Amino acid sequence: MAIVGVMLDVGGTLVASNDARARAWVDALAEAGRSVPFERVRPLIGIGGERLLPAIARGLSSRSGEGRRIVRRVGELFLERYAAGLRPTPGARQLVERMRDDGLRLIVASDAEPAEVEALLRAAGVDDLLSEHFTAADLERSTPLLDLAELARCQVGLLPETCVMLADTPHDIEAAARAGMRTIALRCGGYGDRDLAGALRVYDDPADLLARYDTSPLARSAPPLIPPRRRVPQPVPGWTARS
Repeated sequence: MAIVGVMLDVGGTLVASNDARARAWVDALAEAGRSVPFERVRPLIGIGGERLLPAIARGLSSRSGEGRRIVRRVGELFLERYAAGLRPTPGARQLVERMRDDGLRLIVASDAEPAEVEALLRAAGVDDLLSEHFTAADLERSTPLLDLAELARCQVGLLPETCVMLADTPHDIEAAARAGMRTIALRCGGYGDRDLAGALRVYDDPADLLARYDTSPLARSAPPLIPPRRRVPQPVPGWTARS
């Protein structure tokens, strides 16, 4: 079956925000009296706050009072200090336009809060092109708790073999696999090919994917996808810095 839907990660994929997100975490932790270096936080961006917090602050859960305050403060600091300086990744709007013009259903799937997602979409210059959003607020309302990718796919009624995720981190690839989907990965989020090895295909950024669109998995002539085997989550892979 041909691809009919694309789950879109935004941060790191359509807008260069991963470093800013890591700095917001460092700032929020510092306010809480916890000194954590940027280099420790940066490889975990994309894993989700619920897993990131205990990974960098031993004994602290995102469900505890202090944990919830820190996670909330990360979002506030991200919007207050960093959102205004964000820029789109190369070709972000043009790629979204091409996918929309091809009739693909485009669904935003971000574990950020709604206000942060809106800011990211504005920074990427695509807020007028994307109307279907699934965010942290949707995850909180879901029962039982699902991965965001699986929740979004089920809610919009797409079969896993007809849907692909466009994202930038190995954590996204793992989440998509748990939802039965393949991933097209982009290097612009700061990860190298070794980290993104589980992806169906890897491109530099949206502009690179757009330039090779007709030979990509998104092309109408592309062969049907074979869904990945569902896998148990693996330890967080290392982060490969890109210049």
